[in-house]
Amino acid sequence: MTAGARTDSEPTGALPTRRRVGVGAAIVVVLVALAVTVAIGILRGALAPVEEVVIQSTPAVSDGGGSDLYVHVSGAVRAPGLYVLPPGARVVDAVAAAGGFAEDADREAVNLARGLDDGEQLPVPRIGEVPPAGASPPAADGRVDLNAADAAQLETLPRIGPALAARIIAWREENGDFTSVEDLLAVPGIGDKMLESLRDLVTV
Repeated sequence: MTAGARTDSEPTGALPTRRRVGVGAAIVVVLVALAVTVAIGILRGALAPVEEVVIQSTPAVSDGGGSDLYVHVSGAVRAPGLYVLPPGARVVDAVAAAGGFAEDADREAVNLARGLDDGEQLPVPRIGEVPPAGASPPAADGRVDLNAADAAQLETLPRIGPALAARIIAWREENGDFTSVEDLLAVPGIGDKMLESLRDLVTV
């Protein structure tokens, strides 16, 4: 038998069949390896620690619930004039906007904690200044006399604006003098909380 001749024991087409089996097996191995690689990647991603990010919300900016206040500051301040103040401003803010007290200002006569109203005139008295006509001087202890105070004096009290001061005076004119501080509860717009805030600041 010459070299390279096919023997009768080797079936025809056997060699191509082995080659096809070998290529198929290689493809299967590659696919299995790829599947294993993907599975390992997924497993690692699932087991990896996740950094927690906390998002802090930014608080909403409030506009104060109202419009700007136009306040005319006059009297014993360094720069009298008309000032525009933010909603909720108090006397202390108006005095500061006007440059602060003048050297001769009667600081004890000014309630710095009182809230302001739009369109209000804030007169800062000077030491020894005579009160405006019709106004009564404050009590010796500095309290406001509910039966003698005019609107300007009532407005020096905390949370008392022009409207509420007018209602206090109207009640006094209709019903006579206040007999006790508790009578303020009969004035529309004054409740228990406001009464408690005024109790030590007024007298009858």
